[in-house]
Amino acid sequence: MNTMDILRSFLLDSEPVSCEPYGNGHINSTFLVQTQKGTRYILQRLSEEAFKNVPELMENISGIAQFLDAKAKAEGTPCHVLPPVMTVDKETYVHVTEDAAQAEDGLSGYFRVTQFAENSICLEKPESEEDFYQCAIAFGTFISELADYPAETLHETIPNFHNTVDRYRIFHETLERAKNDPELAPRVEEAKDEIAFVLEREHSAGVLQEMRESGELPTRVTHNDTKLNNVLLDKDTRQLLYVIDLDTVMPGLSLYDYGDCIRFGAATAPEDEKDLSKVHCDLHLFEVFTKGFIESCKGLTDLEIEMLPEGARTITLELGVRFLTDWLDGDKYFATKYPGHNLDRCKSQLALALDMESKKEQMKEIVNELSGH
Repeated sequence: MNTMDILRSFLLDSEPVSCEPYGNGHINSTFLVQTQKGTRYILQRLSEEAFKNVPELMENISGIAQFLDAKAKAEGTPCHVLPPVMTVDKETYVHVTEDAAQAEDGLSGYFRVTQFAENSICLEKPESEEDFYQCAIAFGTFISELADYPAETLHETIPNFHNTVDRYRIFHETLERAKNDPELAPRVEEAKDEIAFVLEREHSAGVLQEMRESGELPTRVTHNDTKLNNVLLDKDTRQLLYVIDLDTVMPGLSLYDYGDCIRFGAATAPEDEKDLSKVHCDLHLFEVFTKGFIESCKGLTDLEIEMLPEGARTITLELGVRFLTDWLDGDKYFATKYPGHNLDRCKSQLALALDMESKKEQMKEIVNELSGH
């Protein structure tokens, strides 16, 4: 089946007339579709490498979208997610097997369609403080509106995605394997300072996961990929329209969603900055985001609020560990642009985590002032 054939399996408003590649996503393949009536849709082919069970993933998304739509209608408020467009068979996706694709010289895989959000903008990074504040409103509202959704019914689309303890387990296994591999052993030596850094912080890095497992921190429905480009803003008002890319919505900690936004949005340098003297956590931007998150994420416990700075440090350290693990493993997971790219990424994230450690008390004071604690 080609893309036009696939699109005809969905309940569009009229015949599709165009389907062109769209956006710059790295996981799923995305296309912009237009129909005879001029309505636009998004078609995506989902990555089966990243997501091992697409039907479960789509079950998550469908359940959340229906829940939020019903809540919005009951309360007379906007719904901030885009539901899947149903197929003629009343499914949320189309599955084209490899055999069928080969027989018809077409595409295989899992495909889904959503409405295109007209008059929206999608930013790779904040262009103003207000953009970053709206990002906080988006993800804080998302967690808050799903507070009474049964998190235990959601499937883990990527098991242990934000389980820092498990990330360390994988790191240790990879480190031992690299030490005994003649081709990888030089990488161990080159990263000895970074290895020592993450090992020194292994115990503290696992505190949030331990608090989740003990029940001290509540398990919530979380997004787990809280980048600004997963928020659509109104082109005219720059206010929240939709939270998108719900593929990683799973049970998790609010602190990781919060912390990942701080990690990318309050950093003064890119994720792979080589000049580590430029890598800092901007406390003003930290305050801007934290204000929006606390205002919009209703029902956070006192302990969640208290641990917000630790959420930022832990998720930053976790990503540093992931970059380091991939470096030691021969750069198999993250796409790299040059030799040593993953090690540079690791160094930058560890420098950011170190800067957060040095500003821990200031970050706590900001949180206390904003929360009234």
